[in-house]
Order: sequence, then C-alpha cells, then structure tokens
Amino acid sequence: MATYRKLGRPTAHRKAMMRGLVTYLLENGSIETTVYRAKDVRRVAEKMITLGKKNTLHSKRQALSYITKEDVVNKLFNEIAPKYADRNGGYTRILKKGPRVGDAAEMAIIQLV
Repeated sequence: MATYRKLGRPTAHRKAMMRGLVTYLLENGSIETTVYRAKDVRRVAEKMITLGKKNTLHSKRQALSYITKEDVVNKLFNEIAPKYADRNGGYTRILKKGPRVGDAAEMAIIQLV
C-alpha cells in the first residue's frame, strides 16, 4: 500500500512503521500517534477493512501480506469487517489531541468508528 508522506524516514523504515501501526490499530481499535502518521494509517486501514468486507481467499492473502499478525487478520475478517458491511467507507475517526510535551508535535488519536 502506498503512503504519500515521507515522515522523515527511509522507505523501508516507513513501510515497516505503517504495517506496525495498522496492525496495532486493528488489534486494539485505537492508537495515539502524530496527526500525519494518523492520516497515513487511516488510508491503509480503510483499505484493509474493505479487503475484509470482500471475504475471499485472495483478499485474505492480500491482508496477510500487509498485516504482521495472523490473529489480527482473522479478527479483521471475522469481527471487524462484518460490523461495517452496510457502510461504504469512513471506518476510522481522527481526534486531534494537542501538542506533545517533548517536541510539540501535533498529536491525534485514531480509532475505529
């Protein structure tokens, strides 16, 4: 899946970070991160939920190629995607939280709706 921001990291690190954040979001339902990371995570997480709604072997293998934990993929296909069966997008919400104490980066909470 493509991201459009570089986020100050080399390509391999950025892709690994996105895979981890998407996996963690689908596993726990909500994460706290910077606004720009949250916007990139939203893009990929919504694509993963759309794959889960298709519920075919091909879509399951596509999700397994991106999400790092097999039990999270099973949760996506069995629990998360059926909740959004009648919804055409907008599966996540980003709530801005304010600046971080250490470096004043704008923080946000991204959660599944």
